[in-house]
Amino acid sequence: MVEQVHVKKICCIGAGYVGGPTMTVIAEKCPHITVTIVDVNPHRIAAWNSDDLPIYEPGLEDIVKAHRGTNLFFSTDIDKAIIEADMIFVSVNTPTKTQGLGKGFAADLKYVEACTRRIAAVAQSHKIVVEKSTVPCRTASSMRYILEANARPGLRFDILSSPEFLAEGSAIRDLHDPDRVLIGNLDTPEGHAAAQALVEVYANWVDRSKVVTTGLWSSELSKLAANAFLAQRISSINAMSAICEATGADVDEVAHAVGLDTRIGSKFLKASIGFGGSCFQKDLSNLVYLCHSLHLPEVATYWKSVLDMNDFQKRRFAQRVVASMFSTLTDKKITLFGFAFKNNTGDTRESPAITVAKYFREERANITIYDPKVPDRQVWLDLTEPGVVDDEIELRKTVSIKHDAYEAAEGADAIVICTDWEEFKNLDYERIYKGMGKPAFVFDGRLILDEKALKKIGFRVETIGRSGDNVGQEYRF
Repeated sequence: MVEQVHVKKICCIGAGYVGGPTMTVIAEKCPHITVTIVDVNPHRIAAWNSDDLPIYEPGLEDIVKAHRGTNLFFSTDIDKAIIEADMIFVSVNTPTKTQGLGKGFAADLKYVEACTRRIAAVAQSHKIVVEKSTVPCRTASSMRYILEANARPGLRFDILSSPEFLAEGSAIRDLHDPDRVLIGNLDTPEGHAAAQALVEVYANWVDRSKVVTTGLWSSELSKLAANAFLAQRISSINAMSAICEATGADVDEVAHAVGLDTRIGSKFLKASIGFGGSCFQKDLSNLVYLCHSLHLPEVATYWKSVLDMNDFQKRRFAQRVVASMFSTLTDKKITLFGFAFKNNTGDTRESPAITVAKYFREERANITIYDPKVPDRQVWLDLTEPGVVDDEIELRKTVSIKHDAYEAAEGADAIVICTDWEEFKNLDYERIYKGMGKPAFVFDGRLILDEKALKKIGFRVETIGRSGDNVGQEYRF
């Protein structure tokens, strides 16, 4: 008979976009559990302990301030947190490899392995280790081998997989009322007992019917599969947007008609510049690599096409801007409204705005960027080419950052909507129009503006998935 573990102390290794919000909500909903989030980066931990959190997520700051110092702690003392914890979440970064075998597709698991080795070296008692990072299938098996090979004699570790399904910008809402909580475990008495311990944590606020237990490998693959299916829907509607622009159809109308089919549904059928963020690109790349590793090249090609369509959409949008502005952007001022990959977050990872901005730089445009939540330092980092000497110095000659939308638009030849911030819908576009060069262009890459109202003001408007002045014609790219 395996003794049931009652979790009193949780340690989370990794204070990023997943670990921070997830552990904060666990602390909020489980006042009887002490939650400690640790990270090797002292600056990140200092930010979590300050009034200026390292990430922006609606509702997060209030919860952190309410529970920090009570049962929620942020620390760099990783060893102490490991020793004291009953349950350890591994929530570190798993970036795509930039060199070596699987370059550009495979996940780099060096941080996961480093955490696993540290747990094995430091732990003095039985631990439940929860794989929270998005990882390739069967990573838990590797973690188990490392723990068993390096742990003290007689010490037992139980491995669980509990992938996150959070959407940035609504993470707190997703955590408060999740569609499901997935927990994968080994089919052993110890594995089931460990899973039940985590079930009891979530049961403090999540209906037990929403807490789903599976095998370890199914849990790991389910995360990749979910993001692959969502990304596929976005690329599908974006492919339709290209057809709409060429034929005179309206992609919003097409999406609405298709979404009324109960077999399909309406979610993730919003055409745009393309998807970004930390998950879709990375998880699809991992899935492609997994398929090749399993000698399934046709399956790999299928999922790779979703990524290819996303790249095509970003490139196509940027080229449409150039073609519409008389085939040249040289010395023209182009203002980007938005730099984050989506609204309600300051995250710029894989943001389409980065691709668009770099394309415009190649066209010798002068670029001004405004985003309400992205720090200046992040913009410079994203647009600076790695390894290029003095690249930021050159960058600042043609790129500027403003902290007010109206100031950013002053003197612009075109405004390009890259992020679907609510603020952009409610700006005084008559005021903006008066301060712009003429003809004044607006390129709506997120389908959030009132095209008819803008045209009435005097703007030339080009919108993703609508034909503009080019109905029935092929674009010049």
